[in-house]
Amino acid sequence: MKRGTTRYDAEFKQRAVKLALSSSQSILKTANELGVNPNTLYRWISLANIKQESPPAGSPQNFDLQAELMRLRKENVRLQEEREILKKAATYFAQQSK
Repeated sequence: MKRGTTRYDAEFKQRAVKLALSSSQSILKTANELGVNPNTLYRWISLANIKQESPPAGSPQNFDLQAELMRLRKENVRLQEEREILKKAATYFAQQSK
């Protein structure tokens, strides 16, 4: 750990983010009042936004995304095989036309 750094628990971080987002004052001022480096508070806010945007692991939306990913991977394999067959056919017909 760096010298002069303080570890904050998850509850403090959540409250700081909530306060920074709900307050009418600037994030810089909120960070100063909490005794937190402003860059740290900005990072906590960014991380909180990322967590809110991603669906939970077992959610139907996440399941749909996984099913779509599997379907696309299978289709990709099929298309790659078709492309290889077409390459071989083009090579074969090019040699036959000579």
